[in-house]
Amino acid sequence: MIYRVTLNGKVYEVEVEKGEAMIKSEFDAAVPTATPAPAPQQAPAAQPSAPASAAGGNANSVVAPMPGNINAVKVATGQAVKKGDVLVILEAMKMENEIVAPKDGKVGQIFVQKGATVSTGAPLVEVL
Repeated sequence: MIYRVTLNGKVYEVEVEKGEAMIKSEFDAAVPTATPAPAPQQAPAAQPSAPASAAGGNANSVVAPMPGNINAVKVATGQAVKKGDVLVILEAMKMENEIVAPKDGKVGQIFVQKGATVSTGAPLVEVL
C-alpha cells in the first residue's frame, strides 16, 4: 500500500508492506500562503446564569463539578464538617470523585441521594 504523507512542509511517498514502512520518494510541498485572519468580533455580553436557588440550591451550596452519579452521601443534615471533609462520592467516567467541604460549617440541607444522576453545577449539599 502506498501513502503520501505531508510532514513539516515535505511530502513523503511511503510504501507499507507487511508491517514495514519504507520511504519511496520525497517531494517539497507547496506551502499555502497564510490569509489574514478576520478581525475578532466582540462577543455579546454573557447572560447571567440562573441562580442556584432556581435549581434548589443557594449561595452556600456545594455544586457538582461535573456530571455523574452519586455513589454515596457521607454526611447528614445538621452534621458539623471541617474544610476538606468528604461530603459526597460522585462517580464520573468510571472514576470516584470525593466532593469535599469548601469551609468549616454545618450541613444545612442535602439535595441529592445515593443513586441520583446530577449535571454540572447541580447543588449537592448546603454547608452553612
